[in-house]
Amino acid sequence: MFESGAFVAARLDPVADEQVQPNGVDLTLDSVHVQTAPGRLSRDGKRVGEREECSPEDGYYRLDRGGYVVQYAERIAVPEGHVGFVYPRSTLLRNSCMLNTAVWDAGYEGRGEGLLQVHHPIKLEPGARIAQFVLAEADHEGRYEGEYQGERT
Repeated sequence: MFESGAFVAARLDPVADEQVQPNGVDLTLDSVHVQTAPGRLSRDGKRVGEREECSPEDGYYRLDRGGYVVQYAERIAVPEGHVGFVYPRSTLLRNSCMLNTAVWDAGYEGRGEGLLQVHHPIKLEPGARIAQFVLAEADHEGRYEGEYQGERT
C-alpha cells in the first residue's frame, strides 16, 4: 500500500505545502550535471564517472537533447517498513523528457539524484518541481548501508 502525501512529507526536508500531493511529495531541482568521463560497473566494484555541473543562464538550465544527472533539493529519509520510488512529473513527460531512478531502500537518508533524458530541448528553473517521491509499505531484511548513505547532507 502506498502512503499518503502527508506521511511522505514528514520524511522530507525542506517541504513547502504546495509540494505535498495526495499520494506523495514533489521533489525540486537543485542542480543539473553532465557526466564527462566513463563510469564502471563490475563484479568487484563500481565507479561513478566524473561529472560537470551545468550553469543556469538567465535563471534557467537550458538543456539540449541528451542525458543529464539531476540532483534533488530535499533530504529524504526512507523509514523502516517502506520502500521509496521517484516518478517524473507529468509535465516533464508532456515536454518529451523522462526521469529514471532506482529503488530507494528502507534506511536510506540523503539527497538523491535521477537520470533526466531530454528528447526535445527544455528550460528548467532551479527549484522547479520535477519529480514525485512516494513511499510504499514493504517487507525487508536489514537497512540500506551502501556508499550513497548520507549523500549531499
